[in-house]
Amino acid sequence: MENKETQVLNLERVQALETWLQTTNTKLIQVNGQRKYGGPPEVWDGPTPGSHCEVFISQIPRDAYEDLLIPLFSSVGALWEFRLMMNFSGQNRGFAYAKYGSAAIAAEAIRQLHGYLLEPGHRLSVRCSTEKRHLYIGDLPAATRQEDILQMLRVLVEGVERVFLKAGPGIAGVSAIAAFSSHHAASMAKKVLMEAFKKQFAMAVSVKWHSTEKLNPDEPRCPQKPAKSLLPSPRRPPRYTKNPPQPSAPPPGLPLPLSIPSVFCKAVGGPTAPQLPHPKPCSTSSFTEGLLGASPVMLLQKLCEVMGFGQPFYEMQYNHAGPDGFLYFSYKVQIPGIAAVFKGLVLIVPGSSARTMVGEAQKAAAQQVLQKVCLNQFNA
Repeated sequence: MENKETQVLNLERVQALETWLQTTNTKLIQVNGQRKYGGPPEVWDGPTPGSHCEVFISQIPRDAYEDLLIPLFSSVGALWEFRLMMNFSGQNRGFAYAKYGSAAIAAEAIRQLHGYLLEPGHRLSVRCSTEKRHLYIGDLPAATRQEDILQMLRVLVEGVERVFLKAGPGIAGVSAIAAFSSHHAASMAKKVLMEAFKKQFAMAVSVKWHSTEKLNPDEPRCPQKPAKSLLPSPRRPPRYTKNPPQPSAPPPGLPLPLSIPSVFCKAVGGPTAPQLPHPKPCSTSSFTEGLLGASPVMLLQKLCEVMGFGQPFYEMQYNHAGPDGFLYFSYKVQIPGIAAVFKGLVLIVPGSSARTMVGEAQKAAAQQVLQKVCLNQFNA
């Protein structure tokens, strides 16, 4: 536990920082527990840094701020970005990241500043940053395809470049390794993906860093050789924002970002893959044959055939675009052998055409109706 004295701000240091910011017109942005300079700064005129251009700085005094650190690390070469990790008390957390325009300048910063005496009793540790960019995503549906998970990740988070599926002996279900455009993009995705899958698709997935070695977060080591990616190197895909455009109505012929794969079909208020009870009147092979991997629409049709209800009739109506970027459809489904008319609301990801989106909404509606039919027939 930290000493209580470390929780008290050094007001002189804070004032010195504010004076330096005003004098130099330096701009800092507070975001997600860190304070960032640049990325790039306004005066930057070079290319975006590649790999091995970032250094990790630890053992920073808790009351040392950017007015001391940025000039020091800029003395080696121009900074593309500097990120100081901060806590709620207003003190730094003792470590930071500095990114340069080339790996050579980053190596020179390590040579010059590792062990630098910033103030009495505080020598900086400056090492190569690991810059992890791969996340391991486990517990995916068994029917998940590579293009499915790539598509859905681009809906949920930014910076996804490519995905590689893992399946086979010793691996439970289907897992994926996702490569991101930067460590920052991967880190932000790691924070939100588990909750996003749970909220949007009623799926409990696991998300962790993909790495073969465990490192002390305060002591990253510079690799001897650049790590070989386990992922293929296809063409760089287009980037998508987390919240796609929100039209007032889905205009036919206007391309929209994505359509949702059936394996991730989302019906409001229902699980992703409804578990059908085993009905007494239809526990025959006629119901189970050919259903493996079938869509909810096909499942509902087969169930109605076996039980002699007749074919379902769908009425789908576009409702609105929600603030989360999903499109909302209301539905009415009538089954001749059942007196009730099933009504509800479903949401989908925007698709490439109006026809595609109506089809996806119909799948989600069928999924909800399946649950209601099963409950009515077998729990009565």
